[in-house]
Amino acid sequence: MSRLSIPTFEQAHAAAQPLLSAVQKQLGVLPNLMKLAGHSPAGLEGYLALSGALAKGQLSVQLRERIALTVAEFNGCDYCLSVHSYLAANAVKIPAREIEAARDGRSEDARTHAALQFARRVAESRGRVADADLTTLRSAGFDEAAVVEIVLNVALNGLTNYLNNVAATDIDFPVVQARQAA
Repeated sequence: MSRLSIPTFEQAHAAAQPLLSAVQKQLGVLPNLMKLAGHSPAGLEGYLALSGALAKGQLSVQLRERIALTVAEFNGCDYCLSVHSYLAANAVKIPAREIEAARDGRSEDARTHAALQFARRVAESRGRVADADLTTLRSAGFDEAAVVEIVLNVALNGLTNYLNNVAATDIDFPVVQARQAA
């Protein structure tokens, strides 16, 4: 059971309701994470703004979902693993073997593998990556804008991992459990 309350739409802060309505319209469902974040309209707005901005960036949705899986596994966030495993399989159509590999920061595709390894290093080192990490990423064809977007995707996913881990958010997707928490 969640350690922080998950308000219904009607119980949500009035300032959060338009944001929650937009999420419901876009996704067709209103995930518990969004309802939880709605306790703070400013927090929900900030999360949605950064998420929306990064969706317009150069990283594909497939890579962003894989980064989300890498970071969720690293942070031991069952809620985010459940959501992103579902989205990766059903919305983005990533093969099951690649979803499993992404959880470990791996991919059969060399370019994607380099990005996931870098994302994992960012999470592990709290951003204090080595020059060699950047060199490897650049060698795989990522420019500086992509480096920025990968780092921001790691941070965005870390944010939701932390919130869900603190709240022990009730999982409203098919449950996927982390292999081990960081």
